[in-house]
Amino acid sequence: MQFDLTRIQGPNLVLRLVVPEDASYIHGLRVDTAYNTHLSEVRGAISEQRTWIEDYKKREAAEKELYYIITRYDGRPCGTVRLYDIKEESFTWGSWILDHNKVPKAALESAVLSFGVGFERLATKLAHIDVCRDNTRAINFYRRFGMIETHCIAQKMSFIYTRSCFLTDRDRYLQILKEAL
Repeated sequence: MQFDLTRIQGPNLVLRLVVPEDASYIHGLRVDTAYNTHLSEVRGAISEQRTWIEDYKKREAAEKELYYIITRYDGRPCGTVRLYDIKEESFTWGSWILDHNKVPKAALESAVLSFGVGFERLATKLAHIDVCRDNTRAINFYRRFGMIETHCIAQKMSFIYTRSCFLTDRDRYLQILKEAL
């Protein structure tokens, strides 16, 4: 069964697939000290980010990777999230950044929408999540969301999140989002 993966709509946010014209926005997030503390170092200019996106679009076409811009209903971007290393049974979830334009409960909604892509639309059973050990805000969110810590090596912590856990909690999360309207 084919699903439209290009636009995922929630109560307050929309996930849309990245296009090369998003290079400036993504590069801006990655070099902004307000958002890049726990990201890998950015080398290069906007043009290199655009080239990376153009290469990524090949992986997207093969459904090996899905990179979304998180937008508000007015079209203003407010973050990114990515599903990558997509396999039949699992995917890795990351590149999750929310900026100052985010709406209330954007963390919860962007997580619900993006995990919905992986578990419902791609029908995988397991998500892998890696996070910098110092990123306590993300770690606390992951734990509240129901992710399970699997190991910690040096500066990296790893979590898993199962489809069954997501399906059990999804309606409760959606209700929280609707009540926040």
